[in-house]
Amino acid sequence: MVDIKDCIEYNRGSIPLIISVPHGGTTKCDHIPRRTNGIHGIDKDTIKLVRELIEMINTVFKLKTPSYIISKILRAKIDFNRNSSEAFDQESELAKRIYHFYHNKIEELILYNLETFNRSMLIDIHGFEKDKRPKGFRDVELILGTNNLESLYPNSIPKRDWGENLRGKIVKKFNNLNIAIAPG
Repeated sequence: MVDIKDCIEYNRGSIPLIISVPHGGTTKCDHIPRRTNGIHGIDKDTIKLVRELIEMINTVFKLKTPSYIISKILRAKIDFNRNSSEAFDQESELAKRIYHFYHNKIEELILYNLETFNRSMLIDIHGFEKDKRPKGFRDVELILGTNNLESLYPNSIPKRDWGENLRGKIVKKFNNLNIAIAPG
């Protein structure tokens, strides 16, 4: 029997920040069949990056740490950023359990942050290989928000107002540091 903790690593932190790493895992988990659709590649070194980031946050904020959730399992088995109908082989009950555990844990961490801190921020870490980037895509170091910012805001925001909210302020900071960011 596979223990979910062998596939998912998580911890509840002491600040209202959650970091998720859905595609950095290398565990093959022979009990779960490979998906037949979508992207199968690993977001290389994202787990290492997040461990270093957590340590830096811990140092800077004097022993305060973000919550985190890390998939240790290969993306070829489960893609946590897809709808459940596309995320795993639908015949696999184990994949289904792990997928829902991951998403339920994120929801639990968000609700904890909202109850404890009255706010919560989720950062979903990904990696992009420059040589495999589709033609026409900008060369950026950071992508903030997805789905035309709908993942950040429930209502559409006029483009002229993008610079006046939290997202806009973050984009300006990165631009001032000469770090390419999208959209930006």
